[in-house]
Amino acid sequence: MRLFAALVPPDEVLDEISRAIAPHVGQVPGLRWPDRAGWHITLGFFGEVPEEVLPEMEVRLARAVRRHPALDLAFEGFGGFSSLRRARVFWIGVTGDSMTRLADSVKAGARRAGATQTDEKRFHPHLTLARAKVETDLRPLVESLSGFSGSPWRAERVHLVRSYPGPHVRYESLAEWALAPAERG
Repeated sequence: MRLFAALVPPDEVLDEISRAIAPHVGQVPGLRWPDRAGWHITLGFFGEVPEEVLPEMEVRLARAVRRHPALDLAFEGFGGFSSLRRARVFWIGVTGDSMTRLADSVKAGARRAGATQTDEKRFHPHLTLARAKVETDLRPLVESLSGFSGSPWRAERVHLVRSYPGPHVRYESLAEWALAPAERG
């Protein structure tokens, strides 16, 4: 099974992003815009995980998630990987509470459960909006969206998601866990 842990933003916040990018969808040659139903913020990618590892992974991820408070977040700033000039991924950034410790915890829990392909790249909180097979200059697109700032929202749950690769990638949430109540100052 191909698995990852993710935050799933609320529909009203995704509606704002959809409205902002709508005039650009289909306008940049080579960009493929996946179905909004699959939009998520990946905390940790675990790769192919044997089915027998799943029960232990669920226990360890539940434990890891409970140790972290809910996160106050917002979407802001568009970009591209690996660079705007030569991008294969178009994304929107996430601001607010840091997700790095939570991401590190879920990746560590997955590794301890037996996920051997856990991604070790530096965590960069984002939501992928489009992909390209060849490097694409996204500078004009990002410039045209520079005024966008999304409404604040609270991430309260982490999902364990199974990915079904293919021409039309599909996702299935296998489990989800609540983050601890947000700390108040």
